[in-house]
Amino acid sequence: MTVPGTFSEVLAAQLRRDPGRPLVTFYDHATDERVELSVTTYANWVAKASGLLTDVADLERGMSLRIDLPPHWLSPVFLGAAWTVGLRVTTSDEPDAVVCGPDGLQRWASRAATMPVLACSLRPLGVRFADPLPAGVLDVGVEIWSQPDGFTAWDPPTADDPATDDLSQRALLGASDRSDDLTAAVGSGLTDGGRLLSVADPASPPGMATFTEPLVRGGSLVLVRNPDPERLDDVFDAERATARA
Repeated sequence: MTVPGTFSEVLAAQLRRDPGRPLVTFYDHATDERVELSVTTYANWVAKASGLLTDVADLERGMSLRIDLPPHWLSPVFLGAAWTVGLRVTTSDEPDAVVCGPDGLQRWASRAATMPVLACSLRPLGVRFADPLPAGVLDVGVEIWSQPDGFTAWDPPTADDPATDDLSQRALLGASDRSDDLTAAVGSGLTDGGRLLSVADPASPPGMATFTEPLVRGGSLVLVRNPDPERLDDVFDAERATARA
């Protein structure tokens, strides 16, 4: 398989190939929430999040974004948005902007005067926080809905643009095309078109391959938050998963 060099090229190829297939299926065993994003629905969310990062947060290609979220379907969305814009997803405590969940509000709210802080309620359907947020913090559940379902970067990144602190987009996505790297990265043996069951955080460097590799391989991610070990086998079977990470 020949892998395109940028995230946007990979996603466009998957949209042409099979836009209706599931790409991200999310479970939260603590709340019994289930969310499924097809390739098309995922692309729409990425476009909205990209618009949010550029038009509202005023971020540009070459800047950095910290995604401080737990395992959640919004993590792959903001990963995709960052790479669409040409942002570097960083683990630094001094990013140009941050996307956080409720658990990160206290930590990041004090920084809202000096950098964009975008907060996700992590409530079902990506809705707004029930209570007012600290001054200066942007509620993703409010801001994202006004963004269009399509996005074209005015300064699109290349394959050599940093995707993470350590890898370019080419290196990150190219590793997903090699079975030896796949086995080392997620320990799954995922094959083309397979469904990967994972409890890892896709926004963290160790867990990022659990999303990028299914994406490149024309497969999908089944992501479980707050996993109940006694229920994981049932999820694996119900979702027709083919591999675990």
